[in-house]
Amino acid sequence: MDVIPRIRTARWADKDPVAALVADAVYPTPLAQWLVPDPAARRRVLADVAAIWVEHAMFHGDIQITDDLSATAVAFHRYRPIPPPANYQSRLDTAAGTHAQRFDILDQLLTTHRPTDPHHHLAILAVRPDAQRRGLGAAMLTHHEARLDRINLPAWTETLPTTQDLYLRHRYRPRPALTLPDGPTVTLMHRAPRPAHEPGQLNATTVAPTLARPVAPR
Repeated sequence: MDVIPRIRTARWADKDPVAALVADAVYPTPLAQWLVPDPAARRRVLADVAAIWVEHAMFHGDIQITDDLSATAVAFHRYRPIPPPANYQSRLDTAAGTHAQRFDILDQLLTTHRPTDPHHHLAILAVRPDAQRRGLGAAMLTHHEARLDRINLPAWTETLPTTQDLYLRHRYRPRPALTLPDGPTVTLMHRAPRPAHEPGQLNATTVAPTLARPVAPR
């Protein structure tokens, strides 16, 4: 039985390691190949763009990580409108170069399909490739949803069809999928808060005690 490392709230010093973790996890996916077709530039571009959004989540959301930085959940508090990252377009152009247009297309399409009602937006759930299939993704989701159920808030996420089953087990329900122009399909998923009378999901994986605390709406 795998023991999951302690899950805690990321600190400012974790910003760059979290961006690197996201880049490593996303690198082999069809979405990353569509965003950055050049494999030689892909990881650098993914890390540099991820760093913009990780920093933004530090101010307008929350980031949970395992103590060993093998998994992370990057989320935004969409209880009210959130501004784009400061100087976003110029920073994106610098980070992505000739690939910036595809990041723009992805962002515009996801924004169009995202709910307008207050919700918690799980923007990224990433597990380092060498740590996958150990229950880390499930543990991060269990931690994430427990916090949301306490404050009775729905959740929204975008994922790839290959990981949809994990979210289904955590009560996320698919909405009409989004297919990118000449690119892969992105699955859009919504999770309603668990009713107070409904018992929580049992998880066979042993989870170490966590330092993280529920984050109240700001």
